[in-house]
Amino acid sequence: MFVIVAGAGLIGREITQVLVRNKHDVVVIDLDREVCESMHAETGALTIHGSATDLRILEEAGALKADVVICLMRSDADNISTALLSKSLGVPRVIARLRNPRYEHAYQLAGVTSVVRMAELILNQIVMEVEQPRVKKIMTLGGGKAEIYAVKIPKSARTIGMAIKDIAQDKSFPSECVFMGIYQEENDDFLIPRGNHVLQQGDTIFLVSKSQYVKQATDYLTKG
Repeated sequence: MFVIVAGAGLIGREITQVLVRNKHDVVVIDLDREVCESMHAETGALTIHGSATDLRILEEAGALKADVVICLMRSDADNISTALLSKSLGVPRVIARLRNPRYEHAYQLAGVTSVVRMAELILNQIVMEVEQPRVKKIMTLGGGKAEIYAVKIPKSARTIGMAIKDIAQDKSFPSECVFMGIYQEENDDFLIPRGNHVLQQGDTIFLVSKSQYVKQATDYLTKG
């Protein structure tokens, strides 16, 4: 996949590293020449010194053939401008970081495919670490509408020996949570759960859930 990252701040740098590691073709645009040079040295990604709000710079970066443009600049106005230009060049997907919630509608009008609310994600992660230390959020789906969580089954859990189908049918377990996978550390095996699979001590359960239901699901899975 060919990806353009507009903005080489902390998040842009981390995303670029991951994308390059996953064998995507990445071009980074940033206003700071030194940042561009260090980004290229660290990641190997092609970098372009300039403003992603400049149509010529976007064309130079290869927007005409890009699969995705990720807008991560410091200004919502700049991100919206880049999104508009990217869509005008035929980029099928534009992902943007939302800084000020007042701009959300403007992002939608600009044709942004996915709006990422970083402050919300960070806040939810901190609250999760405080309230549910046994839960790890793996990723966000649908622009924050649902998440994938990992929950490890402790040795004292009453759910050890219970089948997935019995847990899912129990009224105390939220119906909005879905079992996605099970990692068995002892066997180093990842299983796609079926209804008759029985939970074992040490299993790590992967759930898809809305954030408001994960505490109820975790309590059910881990309590003794």
